[in-house]
Amino acid sequence: MNPQNPIEKKDSVELKAWSPFLFFDYRILWLSGVTAMVTMNLRMIITGVWLYEKTGLGATLAYLGLIELVVRIPANIYGGVFADRLDRKKLIAVTQLFSFIFIGAMTLFETFGALEIWHVYIATGILSATSIFSNPSRSALTARVVPRNILTHAVAMNSITMQVGTIITPFVFYITSFAWKESVSESLVLSFWINTGFAVFSVVFPLFIRESGKALNISSDENTIGNIHRNIVEGFKYVINHPILPGLYILDIGVTIVSYYRELFPIFAKQLYSGGRSIVAALTAFNAVGAILGSLLVMNTYKFKKKGKIVLYATLIYAFLLILFGFSTSIWIGAFAIIGLGAADAVGMTMRQTVVQLTTPDNMRGRATAAHSLAAMSANGFGKWEVGIMSDAIGAGNTMVLGGVVSIIVVLVIWYGISGVRKYEYIESGSL
Repeated sequence: MNPQNPIEKKDSVELKAWSPFLFFDYRILWLSGVTAMVTMNLRMIITGVWLYEKTGLGATLAYLGLIELVVRIPANIYGGVFADRLDRKKLIAVTQLFSFIFIGAMTLFETFGALEIWHVYIATGILSATSIFSNPSRSALTARVVPRNILTHAVAMNSITMQVGTIITPFVFYITSFAWKESVSESLVLSFWINTGFAVFSVVFPLFIRESGKALNISSDENTIGNIHRNIVEGFKYVINHPILPGLYILDIGVTIVSYYRELFPIFAKQLYSGGRSIVAALTAFNAVGAILGSLLVMNTYKFKKKGKIVLYATLIYAFLLILFGFSTSIWIGAFAIIGLGAADAVGMTMRQTVVQLTTPDNMRGRATAAHSLAAMSANGFGKWEVGIMSDAIGAGNTMVLGGVVSIIVVLVIWYGISGVRKYEYIESGSL
């Protein structure tokens, strides 16, 4: 009996939302993901509010998107290759160590009143690169620590992991940001210190995973440095020739570039609802609640074989909710739209990630998930820049409405132009 599988002796166990947690390695991977996401999300909220309060310009946040875009492209590409060549657990731990070092540095600067805008930009660039570099390793490990027939549940739980972090962080930020009230600078000191503390745990947890972190079926000569660029080309060719993945990635890019909103809540809080930090925290939490609901919904789709259509329907609903969010002037209507956006985005994202895992062999999984991450995160960078600039030019509400209209067009183009997406089918068993 496998000690990591406590239910192996049973003939059949009905799948539940918590089924992945029956496996020790998944529990540790999940804890690792929670602490990593809290670390990253809290950093983004703190630095976003710090920059916006210091300058009052949406363009200041837009520049963050450009910085992230520049560093994420090579980080994605090489992160996927190294995830297929090195120990994935150690890669995760090392990249999280960078978070501890640079968040700690910003914390010290803020404590002594020496933090500058360029400090935030440099730290954002480095930490965006390291966090993205580890994403392929974290995703590839998921398929190793749970059986194939509950992979959708595990990926959905990974999505919930992100949202747990997203729900925790706005409340942590809200409480800690008012610890000192003498000035805006001093009011964020405790938030920075708490962020540093979470970074410590994110370094330690990956090291307790028992499953090997090395990819299967990798020959010794493939691990040499000289083969890295050949590996990149192989991964690129694999994705390009795949019947489904290009359509999924194009869909994600096309929609995200015109609709990215999650790290721009300070703009929406001010322009749509004339609010500040409390509205930022509320919108962030509402969005995370919606994402958790969407992830739980995905777990009940294992009997629905048309996985590709799930992605398309979810993205279409997302587009219409963008329009509602753009027109909202009431925080309650905005909250409803944000919850719906989080749910629709989670359904689409979870199914995209599941399709990547199901249709890719383990020795290519790091590069395939890196391509998915590259599409998503690069689009996030462009999207943050585009939405930030457009919000200054035509208003945040009009920017979301325009993004919703363009997103509807993108979904229709993929629906009819790349048939592999809507035709993809896979049926999961309902038991372990």
